[in-house]
Parts: sequence; C-alpha cells; structure tokens
Amino acid sequence: MTENEKQRVAIFRFSVIHEFVGGAVLSRTERRQLLKDKCARKWDIPLSDRTRISRSAILRWIRLYNESGGHLESLYPKDRSDNGKSRAIDKETGLNLIHLRREMPDATVPVLIRIMNERDLSAPGKDLKSTTVYRFLHAQNLMKPPEGQNQDRRKFEAELPNDIWQSDVMHGPMVTVGERKRKSYLIAFIDDHSRLIPYARFYLSEKLTSFLDAFEKALLKRGLPRKLYVDNGAAYRSKHLEHITASLGIALIHARPYKPQGKGKIERFFRTVRMQFLIEVDRMSLDELNGAFDLWIRQVYHQRVHSGTGKRPLDRFTSRMECLRASPEDLKDHFRMIARRRVGKDRTITLDGNLFEAPVKLIGQRVDLLYHKDSPKKVEVHWQQKSYGYLTVVDLNVNCRVKRDKNNQAQISSESHTPTGGKIW
Repeated sequence: MTENEKQRVAIFRFSVIHEFVGGAVLSRTERRQLLKDKCARKWDIPLSDRTRISRSAILRWIRLYNESGGHLESLYPKDRSDNGKSRAIDKETGLNLIHLRREMPDATVPVLIRIMNERDLSAPGKDLKSTTVYRFLHAQNLMKPPEGQNQDRRKFEAELPNDIWQSDVMHGPMVTVGERKRKSYLIAFIDDHSRLIPYARFYLSEKLTSFLDAFEKALLKRGLPRKLYVDNGAAYRSKHLEHITASLGIALIHARPYKPQGKGKIERFFRTVRMQFLIEVDRMSLDELNGAFDLWIRQVYHQRVHSGTGKRPLDRFTSRMECLRASPEDLKDHFRMIARRRVGKDRTITLDGNLFEAPVKLIGQRVDLLYHKDSPKKVEVHWQQKSYGYLTVVDLNVNCRVKRDKNNQAQISSESHTPTGGKIW
C-alpha cells in the first residue's frame, strides 16, 4: 500500500471517530448511541468493498489515536511482512487442518475446529478461532467445493404463514441469577414466510425442557405450523419431540448435517439480535433481559419493514389469517411425557415412585402412561391407542403394605402392620 493510500485510509478513520476524540464532552449514553449509529450506517470505505464498520474496529481506532497523543499516523493501516501466511496457525496444525478438510470437504468451520480439538490436532495451549481457520482454508483454496460438486442452493420461501417455522439456539450474554452470573441461551422460532417471530426467549439452558417450554408458548401464541425445521442436536432428535409434533400434525424436519444454509433466516435473525439488541444489554437479570427483548420484538422488529419481504413481519403474517391453524384446547396434553409399563396381576402399576391402580381390563397388559413432570400423580393410561382415563393413586396407608414378588410386581398385603418393640407415638 502506498503512502497516499495509507493517508486516505487514516483520514477516513479519523472522520469516523472525530466526535469521540475531538474534545466534545459526551455522556455514556450519547457515546453508546453514537457508536451504534456509526455501526448501523453504510460507509464508502477507501480501498475496500465493505460498507459496514464493526464496533470493535471503531473502538480500536479511538484507542490507537488517543494512545499516540493525537497523531494521524496511528490510524495508518499496518503492513504485514507475512502477507498470505497465517501467524496464528503453526505448520503442524496447518497440515492437520488441511488433511482434515480434505477428509471432510462438506464440514463447516466450527465442526472442523471441534474435531481438531477432540483429536488433539492443534498446538497445545492455542485455541483455534473461526475467522483464523476460515482465512487459512481460503488461502489454501479449500473453502470452495470440489469441481463438479456445486449444489443448487436457490433461495426459497414458504408460500403461506405458518407453512414452515425455523428454530435454533443462540448463545446469549451472561445474566445475573441471585449473586452469580450464568450464561443465557436464546431459543427462537421464525415464520419462514413473514419473518415474524412466534416466540423467542432467553433461558439458562439449551436442553430439551427449555426448548419444549418455548415451543409450547409459540404454539399458544401463533397457532400450529405445518413444518418445523430444526438442527440435528440431541434435543431435536428426541423421541418426545417427535411424538409431540406428530400428535399435532406437524412435520419435524432436520437440517442436513454440515449444511447450515437451510437455516439462513433464523441465523440472520440472530445476527440482527446481536447487532441491534444485545449491543445495548449490560448487567441484567434474566427477567430484565427477557422483558427488554420482548419489548424490542414487539415495538421494533415486528413493526419494521423487512428487507427480504418488503413488508412488516406482523402485516405479512396476518394477511392470510384464514390459513392459520389454531392450537387445540388440550395443547398442554400433547406435551406430556410417555412411559410404558405393565399392569400387575393386582391391578397396580408404579411410576416415579408412585403406586396407581389400573382398570381390571388392563391386568397383564403393557400400557402407555401419559403425564407431566410437574404433576406426577395425574396419569392417563392408554392401551391400543385408546384412553382408559386417569389412574387412581393407591392410598398411602395401603402403600405401607406394598411388597414385591420375585417378578418385581407390586403385591398388597391384606394384613395390617403395627410397629413392634416399642410404643406407638
């Protein structure tokens, strides 16, 4: 880069940061808003095809300028003596990465990093960064698919509201829980047609229980989708989720392994959340974070014209209300756990330490027990896809006389039992 080109870049960088270093007294709120505005606008950047500037870049320019005592030369772009080579990846790690890439040509960069770590293929004490690996593989011409394997990835869009929902989990900020700080996870659903968010909430876990809580609330709020498009994580492959979606007439579709392109709409929503909402988040509790996020969804995201559709998400979603399927009144029952048990000869059956009495007709049969974890004593029994009502809880006084035979079947003794060897208090 010539001296004139360096000077052009430095002058441009100063024009971006001059409000922060020019002596004007700005409050913390004013600085934050000004920084947000600069990150949101488009720029004509010298010697670059990019039009956006990241928050970290602006803060770095401010720091360099202040530390230099106000010298424009501090904003000059730095020359690299090792241009074209990776300084963060040593030779052995690079060779291992090239071999792994050729072994798994369709794997994404995060997957490659995970496997490198699992196989101890990277240098000890060094964490591989996604951007570093991405640049390294590009330099080796290993980010392009092999010749003749280019795939047809035309953009698609669901024809109607609630035709397809996409769902995924995003790692969120640290939140205050009591006196501790814990990591949060954003579980969100997006309607493919309208880009409306049926439901989104930050949780303290990304496990199945959190996902099902969000899924149930999404269905209550916006009705039933015809298809649910999710990742290949363990939570999304659970038999419980498969049963819930099937019972509601929802097709559960999993993204192809190492092919994240199909989830583009939910990924773009997450990027919007990071760039436009989380930039303002600082030291919140989980409830405060979700309160602010819900307000942002309703008053900002849903009310703004979406660049992909040219309409507001809420307007496009409600334009075809006749196509929407309302959630059934017994929606909560579709989310019940299912356990399979055999009814004993004495009509008893046990579940999570509780003893129940089943109808006489079911003696000796293997039945399905449907229940909620938070209501373990309200259990409905099904046999041959027919409901036989709710089981009766055996009286606690009878429980103390329950014994087990050699086949581990519950047996109720008809003899009363009184403690011996002392008084009864």
